[in-house]
Amino acid sequence: MHTIEPHYSWIDQYSAADDPRSPLFGAEYSLDTFSNTIYGYYIHPQWDSLESDTLFIKILWADYDDGIAILEFIGEWNDAIENDIMSLKRNILDVLLHEGVKRFILIGENVFNFHGSDDSYYEEWFEEVEDGWIAGINFQDHVRREMSQYNLDNYINFGGELDDLPWRTYEPRRLVEEVGGLLQRRLG
Repeated sequence: MHTIEPHYSWIDQYSAADDPRSPLFGAEYSLDTFSNTIYGYYIHPQWDSLESDTLFIKILWADYDDGIAILEFIGEWNDAIENDIMSLKRNILDVLLHEGVKRFILIGENVFNFHGSDDSYYEEWFEEVEDGWIAGINFQDHVRREMSQYNLDNYINFGGELDDLPWRTYEPRRLVEEVGGLLQRRLG
């Protein structure tokens, strides 16, 4: 797992560690020191903690003027024991929401398992995005099925073309346009 790096091709356009409006402002990274683990396996030091033992994040891009954030995840999303959604909501999302972000792209190809609980934090998040949206792209089939069993698909748009998006080939704004277009077709 230590070789799985967060996407870094957009780093010249955005760095959460350098963004004073980001919840991760001031984060420091050492490529020489691997300290974070998931179930005893070291992960790449570029991943950021959201104060969970099993789920880590990277804010790949944020545009506060347009109200957009792209978040990449690694690990096990565990709401049952770790209450990962509470940590994500309180430590990351609330700050972004306060800064005007209303459209979220969640990249989940490195989320290896999901363990659900209740959906109250998801419902709260969904209500706070108002006329925005939350899209989950490239989540593994079994993770998406588990999330759907807890009705999270009522709050996060999954499935269809969102499952196989070649998102790394896009620039951030183009990815937002692509996801927004797919969601618009669903509503239309």
